[in-house]
Amino acid sequence: MTSPRAATPDKHQNAARGAFHWFASETAAWYGVEGPRLMYVVKAMLAAFIALWLAFRLELDSPFTALATTIILALPSSGMVLEKAFNRLLGTLVGCTASVILVALFPQSPVLLFSGVALWIALCTGGAAMHRNQRSYSFVLAGYTACMIAVPAIDNPAHVFTLAVTRLTEVGLGIIVATVVHDVIFPRRHSQTVMRTVQARYTSFIGFCQKVLEHRLSPAETEINHLKFAADIAALESGRAAAYFEAGHASAHTRQLHAFNAAFMDVLTTFYTLHRLIHRLRANNAVPVLALVEPIHASMAAALKDDLTAARMAQMRTGLAADIAAAHAQAGPLERPQRIDFDTAVELLQRFARDLGEFAALYHGLAEDKRQQVSDPVSYTPRTPPAIVLASSFRAGATLLVAAGAWYWLAWPGMGNVILMATIFCALASSSPRPTAMVHQVLIGFLIAVPLCFVTEFWLVARADDFAPMVLATLPIFALGAYITTIQKWAGIGIGLGLFPATLLVPTNQMHYDVESFLSSELSLIMGVVVAYVMFAVVLPEHTMGQRDHVAAALWHEARSACTAKLGRLKRRFDNRVRDLLSQLNAASGPAPNDAARAVVRQGLTLLELGHAVIELRQLIAASQAGPVRHSLQQVVARVADYLQTPQRAQGQLALEVILQAGSAIRAVLPEAANDRLPALHTALADLHSIYTSLLDQISTGEPRHAT
Repeated sequence: MTSPRAATPDKHQNAARGAFHWFASETAAWYGVEGPRLMYVVKAMLAAFIALWLAFRLELDSPFTALATTIILALPSSGMVLEKAFNRLLGTLVGCTASVILVALFPQSPVLLFSGVALWIALCTGGAAMHRNQRSYSFVLAGYTACMIAVPAIDNPAHVFTLAVTRLTEVGLGIIVATVVHDVIFPRRHSQTVMRTVQARYTSFIGFCQKVLEHRLSPAETEINHLKFAADIAALESGRAAAYFEAGHASAHTRQLHAFNAAFMDVLTTFYTLHRLIHRLRANNAVPVLALVEPIHASMAAALKDDLTAARMAQMRTGLAADIAAAHAQAGPLERPQRIDFDTAVELLQRFARDLGEFAALYHGLAEDKRQQVSDPVSYTPRTPPAIVLASSFRAGATLLVAAGAWYWLAWPGMGNVILMATIFCALASSSPRPTAMVHQVLIGFLIAVPLCFVTEFWLVARADDFAPMVLATLPIFALGAYITTIQKWAGIGIGLGLFPATLLVPTNQMHYDVESFLSSELSLIMGVVVAYVMFAVVLPEHTMGQRDHVAAALWHEARSACTAKLGRLKRRFDNRVRDLLSQLNAASGPAPNDAARAVVRQGLTLLELGHAVIELRQLIAASQAGPVRHSLQQVVARVADYLQTPQRAQGQLALEVILQAGSAIRAVLPEAANDRLPALHTALADLHSIYTSLLDQISTGEPRHAT
């Protein structure tokens, strides 16, 4: 008996099934992108209107302050919200205290009061520009909170304490609601984002090393990659700080992330020094040396394709030792310069394998959630060039005084809002690499909000007779602003679209619907942002974060400090500061740095190589005994410091001669040196070679002009 044949789906059924699968995949893709955004908007709106309801129930004077606080604190992850909330509370507390003191000092002297507030804002803005992290937000808040309390208290100084307490209460209410909502309702933990960043960093760096060792990247592409890695270091440190505020984040995990960042800087610097050496050898057509080291590079590139577990790293080091021994056997009678190049390449390869092993071990410990005992390295701290800090301070103080002068001459009541808005955005944008672009986007958001706010206020809110209808009336514009902030290139517009209605739309305990007053308030808020934009465009426009001339000068300063500063943890501090300067340059240059920016990157990486070699040489000097070798190495450090202080060709040539003499002194004692002293002497020779070639690069390209 023949079994019946299975029914075959007709073409209509196949088409329907295909359409269903297509719809399901498209929906999943859409939700993967839009789902987190929509959840963010829902939580932001929930926090905003809970805070507003509580402010009404408590009969606070300015309920919109609590709502505006939740909008400002709305961020993608709970860790970021908690970190910003802590700094906002701290800044508000300090600002309230400062306002009470300033008004108490100058109760009947508006000119002196404005001068004191301007000085306070200048100091706080300078502190914000100096730190450039969430700690800088405390400085910003401390500055403009004092302005927000002191300016309304000019005509009635006796009420300044009440204003300060009210402000602190309203902001505190918004902070409590925002942190509870974002940390309890479908929380998005920042520690998970940090781990994805760690994984992406590790993968991208290993791939970068493979491409460089296989000569698949041009010098320009290599420089851009180093610039991006500098930005990644700063971003990971910022993410680590945010994750620290989350309940499930352990302090041991923080130390591991710290160590991972430090290990990444070490291996990145070593690899760059190795890459520069090979680049010079290829440029000089050093065929005998390249023939010896290129096969080692190929073997290492092949080994990097595997997962770098502890066992695999041990195999890599064993293979590297065998390859180096074979290269030594094939080296034969190399000329003296070629022998120096070969020995330096071998030393750098061994260092790279060692540093890569530490980096990979820390990565696997984080990826597998293993607790590792690590030393606590020097904290990554931002370092802003002093000229930019001073310019930010001067610009913020001048903005307040200019707006206050206009208030006196115009006698327009709305100038109070102009002063506040101009001061706020001058302070907020002080840490931005493109402050005019940031303020411009906020201004666009304000302008878009003008007609929307007018329609919402007089057609919808005016008809709302209870809290629920008022929420329905204002929800669309607030939700639109919150959603736009999730789109990175339009985030500034979303900020403006959220803050503008937060100031104008929210009813007070006793409402007054006055069209003329409403339009005057709208105009004053817009004028305040315009004043901030003009001040950034006119007052010291070249003194902004990441401006390449300031970065270049600061890089030279850091290189000089490598020769003269105290040795205690100097290498880590030097690495941190140089990477931070390159990160600032990356933020200001955008995704496609121009030739001038890449020249500064090239200079910064060369100075990084030079500084590392000098610091290592100083460490060897500190551990060595008195004698001709120690004296010659001290002379090298002194001459390099002189060149970095006065970067002229004559000083550079003198430093090169002293380096050659030191190399001769070391080679003279090598045959009779004890075995325990040989590694230090070989390391010193490699460092001298790195310093020599770095100085040659600086002198030959004319890049010392940036030192001035």
